[in-house]
Amino acid sequence: MWFGIITLFPEMFSTLECGITGRALKDKLIQINCWNPRDFTQSKHRNVDDRPYGGGPGMVMMAQPLQDAIHAAKNAAPQKPSVIHLSPQGKRFDQKAAETMLQKKNLILIAGRYEGIDERLLELESDEEWSIGDYVLSGGELAAMVMIDTVTRLIPGALGHEDSAAQDSLSSGLLEYPQYTRPDCFQGCRVPEVLMSGNHQRIERWRLKHSLGRTWQKRPDLLAKRELTQQEQDLLAEFKSDLYGQGN
Repeated sequence: MWFGIITLFPEMFSTLECGITGRALKDKLIQINCWNPRDFTQSKHRNVDDRPYGGGPGMVMMAQPLQDAIHAAKNAAPQKPSVIHLSPQGKRFDQKAAETMLQKKNLILIAGRYEGIDERLLELESDEEWSIGDYVLSGGELAAMVMIDTVTRLIPGALGHEDSAAQDSLSSGLLEYPQYTRPDCFQGCRVPEVLMSGNHQRIERWRLKHSLGRTWQKRPDLLAKRELTQQEQDLLAEFKSDLYGQGN
C-alpha cells in the first residue's frame, strides 16, 4: 500500500514508525512519502498561504504550491492514486471506508492547515473528501495518520495473527466482546468460567452474546443499521435478561 502525504509538517509522520505501522513499514507492506508544499512555492520566503478574498480572519493555503506538491506525489506513485482531501466537511470515515481505501492501493492524502485550502485547488485535484469526526483539528495530519493506521491493519500480514483484523471491534458492525488475561482472579474479580472451559462452541456463543450486548449498551445506532439473525436476536434477549437479573 502506497501513501503520499501533502503536509507542511512531514516530521509528524515519524510517529507511524512505531507499533503496527512501524512493522508494516519495515516489512515493506506500506510506503509513506511526504511532500511539503513549501518546497514548491514560488515565493522567496516559502509562503504557502495568503489572506482570503472577501476578508475574514486567518489565512488560506494557496493553490499553486499544493498543486505542484500533488503532481510530484502523483508522478512518484506506483499506480494512479486517488487524491483525498481531509476535511471536517467530508464523508465520515469508518471501517467500511477503510476497507474500500485498501482496494485503491495508492492514496494521496492532503493535510490542510490554517482556515482552509483555495477551493480551486480542491476542484482541480481532489477526488474525495473525508472526515474522521465532527470536530476541528489544527490540521489534517492527525486525520491522515488515523486513516493510515486503520487501513494498514487490514493489510494481510500487518497484524500478528491472521484473524486479528476480522475480530477487531466494528469489523463485523458490532463492538468487541470483553477481553481477559492472567491471572484468572484480580482483586476479587474472576474471569468468566466459560472462557476457561476449553469449550470453543460455548466460548464463541458467549463472545457473540456480549458483543451484541455491548453494542446495544454503548452504540445502539450500530444495531439499528444491522439486520440481526434469529440467533443474534435470541442472544441479545438473553444478554438483557442476564443484565436485569432475570436469567442465569
